[in-house]
Amino acid sequence: MSVQENKQPCFHIQCIYLKDLSLEQPNSPAIFLDQEIPGIEIEVDVDVQQLADSIFEIVLTSTVTARISNRIAFLVEAKQAGIFDISNVPNEQMDTLIGVACPTIIFPYLRANIADIITRAGFPPIHLVEINFQALYEQRLSQVNKQQRNSIANDGSKITH
Repeated sequence: MSVQENKQPCFHIQCIYLKDLSLEQPNSPAIFLDQEIPGIEIEVDVDVQQLADSIFEIVLTSTVTARISNRIAFLVEAKQAGIFDISNVPNEQMDTLIGVACPTIIFPYLRANIADIITRAGFPPIHLVEINFQALYEQRLSQVNKQQRNSIANDGSKITH
């Protein structure tokens, strides 16, 4: 057996940490006197950075905005990150680990930190619903494939299905 054949796939969490967290309440204290239920907007994004040969930082970024009558009650921006050691994994599995497994591991920490800061700001907690990172990954993959097909078609070639 060669040395290459003997290497087992490796997936280790080195650390999970809160990279950035901010809260703005531009209309307090007056906003606390308003009795309307706020409208909530939530955005979540995933960013990946390779730090070394087998070391990756995965960052989940979320923005939560609450509005009452077109006034911002609060705005939370959070970045929850994890550093993962991933080696000896086949290329066809690497994207799924980075795009699905890692964000799924990090997300509960992001959700807890957002709920905590909103509560500490004097508002009822907002618990982010579970995110299907597999579906998001497949959606992104589909968009990339579509863009590539459109790019080829714009070169004058024909695409057949």
